[in-house]
Amino acid sequence: MTTLQNKVIAITGAGSGIGRATALECAVRGASLALSDINAAGLEATVAAVKEKGVTAVLHQELDVTKSDDVDAWIASVVKHYGRLDGAANVAGVVGPPGGSVFTNLVDMSNDHWDAILGINLTGLFYCLRAELRAMTAGASILNVASMAGVMGRPGIAAYSTSKHGVVGLSRSAAKEVGPRGIRVNALAPGPVDTPMLNQVQSGGPGTSVTETYKNVPLQRLGTAEDMARTIAFALSDDAAYTNGATFSVDGGIAC
Repeated sequence: MTTLQNKVIAITGAGSGIGRATALECAVRGASLALSDINAAGLEATVAAVKEKGVTAVLHQELDVTKSDDVDAWIASVVKHYGRLDGAANVAGVVGPPGGSVFTNLVDMSNDHWDAILGINLTGLFYCLRAELRAMTAGASILNVASMAGVMGRPGIAAYSTSKHGVVGLSRSAAKEVGPRGIRVNALAPGPVDTPMLNQVQSGGPGTSVTETYKNVPLQRLGTAEDMARTIAFALSDDAAYTNGATFSVDGGIAC
């Protein structure tokens, strides 16, 4: 098993889904954790699950990634507590605006819909990435969660797809900027994963061209949050020491 022993790992979106699975995976591999999520109850549940694994080195904070000053303060508190930051998984994201419809055609999309999704998925991730890079030194690694919608067009969810294309581009650009400092930045492009977000997509548009593609996964199953977490753990580990600027397509072959 890839080890994360003696590494300090920060994870956003840790309150559910891929973020929670990543926290648990990193915990069992020996990492000290700094967890955040805007969902305080979900975050507390993740912390409890991590502690059940016997991990006591876990710092957690309710966080809205769209608040730049709050993100900066969170990363500063992590470094103050642990003395350093060795890795980060930026998982926090949404598929639709809070309280709004998932599927909206471009011609019908409101400014608020667009701004909400880009604000969380791309601008919020940028705030986290920037703060993390400022705190990191040689040997550190960051994994940004994009989507299969970040490597291919997806009708009806153009704002989401655009935000995730942006995550891929941001990750590649950062990889070239900070590679000379010995810091690696990679992205993850999950396919359909059995999480609350997928449930939201399926309930928001059954029978659409987006949800229909889920029937054609070559591996003939949905991904699990644990599938994603294992790839994230690898990307954050020293086993991926020469992997930089990559986008891991973990989608069962759907986008190949």
